[in-house]
Amino acid sequence: GLEDRLVMSGSMANLTDATSLQQFEELLKNNSKSLTVVHFHAAWAPQCSQMNDVMAELAKEHKHTMFVKLEAEAVPEVSEKYEITSVPTFLFFKGGEKIDRLDGAHAPELTNKVQRLGSGGGGAARAGDVPKEDLNERLKRLINAAPCMLFMKGSPQEPRCGFSRQIVQILKDHDVQYSSFDILSDEEVRQGLKTYSNWPTFPQVYVNGELIGGLDIVKTDTRLLKHPLRYDWTCLNILFSDRLKTLINKSPIMLFMKGNKETAKCGFSRQILEIMNSTGVEYNTFDILEDEEVRQGLKTYSNWPTFPQLYVKGDLIGGLDIVKVKCIKAVNMNLLTWIKINLEICTTNSTAVVMLQL
Repeated sequence: GLEDRLVMSGSMANLTDATSLQQFEELLKNNSKSLTVVHFHAAWAPQCSQMNDVMAELAKEHKHTMFVKLEAEAVPEVSEKYEITSVPTFLFFKGGEKIDRLDGAHAPELTNKVQRLGSGGGGAARAGDVPKEDLNERLKRLINAAPCMLFMKGSPQEPRCGFSRQIVQILKDHDVQYSSFDILSDEEVRQGLKTYSNWPTFPQVYVNGELIGGLDIVKTDTRLLKHPLRYDWTCLNILFSDRLKTLINKSPIMLFMKGNKETAKCGFSRQILEIMNSTGVEYNTFDILEDEEVRQGLKTYSNWPTFPQLYVKGDLIGGLDIVKVKCIKAVNMNLLTWIKINLEICTTNSTAVVMLQL
């Protein structure tokens, strides 16, 4: 009867979808006093559907916790802000601030985190109230816990991302003795290290308390692991910047996207491929989902926070909105004509305008 309907309505009132940045921010604001769990999912991923069922069950048990489903590719502003690189991923919020994170379809871990973080907020409040100085001291102790320390996703026995798996193999191949720390087990360490060492991605390798870098740096010169004191540490950022510059100039026209020419892995990349293919020009692509360091590094290198990104002769043209305006005008141009174009991007009434001058 009515009572049953009211009970059912009340039990599911704390399970909802966020379909825009504005709606997401409103949900966080309106539920600032309680725990909010956000599931970044994709319709094509069966494991996400399974975790949605888990969320529905948890919503029935934890009526004071808000559970939010957000399609990662449909709201890229939120996904990019919180560095969502795979689905399913769960973020935990209190007071409008992110307090924890869980990557992957791990129902027992999700249940434990909801119980711990939602039970009066004790655990989350303590984590959030740790003074910054204390956190830095803790990070320093962890970094110096062994002569060579690897901060990774998972463990050497069970890496939980491709980059961590690769770096574990490299260390093994070179007989490097090291200790590791699973950043997925401690969100505070995960976020703190990014600021502490000014390095935005994982895995991270430290030797004698000094950051060597991530997978690409270790790939470049594994001798750094065995002879760290002979290395000029100021070269690290130069090495990485040089790699980005080389990638950008790999072809006269380079498109950095999610996926490749054959298979786009997000709607924006799919649209830009259609536009580029309609022009008939030759271009190369780079899949940012295959290299997290390049993905994060390009945002800083070119001061452009989102993808796809289009470069011509090493210069950033822009993303989908810019290309929409420009590329339609370039139909039937051959490659040489395209490269000779002098591209001047102006902003008029908040609308990107591209002036084409041959």
